[in-house]
Amino acid sequence: MATVDARGLSCPLPVMMADEAANGPEPGQLTVLVDSGTAKANVANHLRFLGYTVDVEQVADGSYRIAAARSDG
Repeated sequence: MATVDARGLSCPLPVMMADEAANGPEPGQLTVLVDSGTAKANVANHLRFLGYTVDVEQVADGSYRIAAARSDG
């Protein structure tokens, strides 16, 4: 499972990093860490567009963990 840490980055960089991971060698599941509401919404929407089921959780430090999974079978 790929993990993308995009905290501290502004859009579109978190979306681009998530897209690269989604098209990488382990595309079935990934986790993206972001720290702004805009990045959270943009990344989640992009992953849904790619066919992922997305679960967003706000973690203790105020950032967001976006867990995404896609079944290709």
